[in-house]
Amino acid sequence: MSWDLVDWSIIGPAMAAGLLVLSTHVPLGQVVLQRGIIFIDLAIAQVAALGVITAGTMGWEEEPYAVQAAAVTAALLAAAGLRWTERHWPDIQEALIGTLFVLAATGSVLMLAENPHGGDYLKDLLVGQILWTTWSTLIPIAALYAVLLLTWFIGRRRLGRAAFYVTFAFAVTAAVQVVGVYLVFASLILPALATRRMNGPTRLMAGYGIGAFAYLAGILISALLDLPTGAVTVWTMAVASLLAGLIIGLLRLRG
Repeated sequence: MSWDLVDWSIIGPAMAAGLLVLSTHVPLGQVVLQRGIIFIDLAIAQVAALGVITAGTMGWEEEPYAVQAAAVTAALLAAAGLRWTERHWPDIQEALIGTLFVLAATGSVLMLAENPHGGDYLKDLLVGQILWTTWSTLIPIAALYAVLLLTWFIGRRRLGRAAFYVTFAFAVTAAVQVVGVYLVFASLILPALATRRMNGPTRLMAGYGIGAFAYLAGILISALLDLPTGAVTVWTMAVASLLAGLIIGLLRLRG
């Protein structure tokens, strides 16, 4: 272990990517937890990944806009379908979300079955390649997230539940290609779980703080120990969220 392995020209963009993901996923995660549709992010993230894989099998891997269009289209179709099932079959919504995830995951495996590098490609989509992030790749994501956050905090009451699903689809699609499916789930759910006893802006700020600490710790630990960054960050976020949840609980008891 050596601090010489810590290259801030790599860690800086990676940390910025994590903060961008948190900017949308922390508020969205609180709604997901409140509605009890915990696995919606895994399902839509996996569908977006399937869209990326589909674009690759069609020979579009060198066309980034075509890949993005395929991923966004897949995610929006999944979000529209889940919005429809929420209205018509709310009692089995969570089961349908789980079914969608399984179908998208196995569909990805089937589409990569003949690809000699399919296993590595699938691993990258699941665990992410956050350390390969560059400042230039973050610019369009930052612009997209600025629009999504404005829509979420200013216009969502007027737009209703449809705004949630559309915002969710775009946010997850952008995130999954940077941090991977697993970190998308962790960023959405774990800070929301840790702060579930809190309310209002304080809860939002606490969620951001937990997530930011977890990303920084995960990136640094993975660099020092030469371990996969996405997997390590999922664990640091789980530990940070557990400790934060315990502290928040104790403070409430004393208060």
